Amino acid sequence: MTGLPEISDMRAMILAAGLGSRLRPITDRTPKPLVKVAGRALIDYCFELLEVAGIHHVVVNKHHLAQQLSAYVEAVPGFDISVSDETEALLETGGGVRKALPFLGSAPFFVLNSDVIVRDNGPSSIRKMHARWQPEEMDILLLLHPVETAVGYAGSGDFHMEENGKLIRRTQGEAAPFLFTGVQLINPQLFDGMPEGAFSLNLLYDKAATTGRLYGVTHEGQWLHVGTPDALAEASRLIERA
Repeated sequence: MTGLPEISDMRAMILAAGLGSRLRPITDRTPKPLVKVAGRALIDYCFELLEVAGIHHVVVNKHHLAQQLSAYVEAVPGFDISVSDETEALLETGGGVRKALPFLGSAPFFVLNSDVIVRDNGPSSIRKMHARWQPEEMDILLLLHPVETAVGYAGSGDFHMEENGKLIRRTQGEAAPFLFTGVQLINPQLFDGMPEGAFSLNLLYDKAATTGRLYGVTHEGQWLHVGTPDALAEASRLIERA
């Protein structure tokens, strides 16, 4: 037993409030989640992951060029979408999710980052995470991708993963074999005691890791970073060739 609702009753949040500064001048007129990659808005790749998994209750946060984003997501068919407004102040990843908790409920929920593209090769990675969740063992389950096959990534990785899936952060100056894809499953109780206002979800990862309750599963498929105009062009080429 996973201790989770049925997949069709699960909720998810798409983080879409970032400024996309490194994609200027494109993002001066278009919010980053609506920037086109291979003819599709970035956020559509998140909706695709959720649709394939069978999740239809979705929260999207907004800040930069918020009206454009609202109009777009409210017209996406097949989803029950709520919009969390951050136009007054950016709350970062953790603060943004915390503000949206009333929409997300008391059960663990998925969070997806619209800044990157995650494409599955085979069965749904979100369903895989749903099946893997063990409430007696974990508070956060991250979807990880091997650094060696990531596209547009120049970092040193984020985590080491033990055989049972438990995660250990890399230490400064070393490399780790896995990066965080931006897809995660979170127990909302972790937000208890978190600071007011803006903060990073990294605080929750550290909290879960301290108690040995931070776990991961490996993504099978394609992971593409689209943080710059050059990376955007490369991602479009690779997706169109696939």
